[in-house]
Amino acid sequence: MSLSLLKSTLGPMPAPCVLIDKDDRIAFMNSAAEKILGEAHVTKHYITVLRQPFILDAIENAFAVEDASEDVFEERFTTTKNDQDYHYMVRCHKVAQTYVLLTFEDISEQQRVEQIRRDFVANVSHELKTPLTAMLGFLETLQGPAQDDPTVRARFLEIMSIEAERMNRLVSDLLSLNRVEATERIKPKETVNLSTLLASVVRNLAPIIERKKCHVDILDADQEINIIADSDQLQQVFSNLIENAIKYGEAGNKIEVTLNAPKYLDSIRKEGVEISIKDNGPGISFQHIPRLTERFYRADSHRSRCQGGTGLGLAIVKHILNRHLGRLKIESVLGQGSVFTVLLPTLRD
Repeated sequence: MSLSLLKSTLGPMPAPCVLIDKDDRIAFMNSAAEKILGEAHVTKHYITVLRQPFILDAIENAFAVEDASEDVFEERFTTTKNDQDYHYMVRCHKVAQTYVLLTFEDISEQQRVEQIRRDFVANVSHELKTPLTAMLGFLETLQGPAQDDPTVRARFLEIMSIEAERMNRLVSDLLSLNRVEATERIKPKETVNLSTLLASVVRNLAPIIERKKCHVDILDADQEINIIADSDQLQQVFSNLIENAIKYGEAGNKIEVTLNAPKYLDSIRKEGVEISIKDNGPGISFQHIPRLTERFYRADSHRSRCQGGTGLGLAIVKHILNRHLGRLKIESVLGQGSVFTVLLPTLRD
């Protein structure tokens, strides 16, 4: 097969392709490959363009094949553009007796998903290991030096109960997150009255409100605003946000839940309703705000754990709002409290 025929065949292909000749020079690159490697590389030695050792070895192995065959040598290739890494699976095989053809498959999204999975497993392991290690230490002490000391035994059993409850909350939130992700692409079908739902959430949180000696006001609660939604999931959203405002605010904190009248919202590009939860707590530093909905991210790890937080609540909120085509907006100033605003469309497409 001639070089001109190879060029005419590979040029229109959407997959990035690089052709290397017997003199170890780049004979041809299609436009898709130029986007990855840059332009003006034709006639250059391939080592100056493809510098990664595993790729160079794969090319040499392909050239070593006696004749064009079905032997394919695969390696991963990584490049950086605009401070972002891109990953490709490169397949090298000999063609037309004297050329080696490289094709690039973009696996960046696959790599990103794998990294998220690795991080998730590592975070879950860490979150479970901490209370488990504490409980094992207490058990060892109770079986040894403290087995005849009722005071120490009672104190250790109380701490173990707290740690066990923490693990139970973590497992519950993991299961909840899994359920939410499984339904994220399914359109809700219920008609939900937001005033009724918010009142129900506040009633259910009454024991926590009383314990923290705070006050929760629902403003403009007499509005009749109905949306198409999943009632149980929205209960979970507002329970999480209001409970966070209660837990992380100061004792005696006043929390305002405001149900605004429907209007056109630029952030969701359609008519929608805003429900804001405002507290008078210590506030959150601005550098933490963009990451608050990440799994296991905490602005204050020690305080969150002391309050029984698992680091998954706002991640669950984000996924639920994604299903409802909504958004979560977070505003906060240190010393002046925080406002968490839920934006929900009033009409579904």
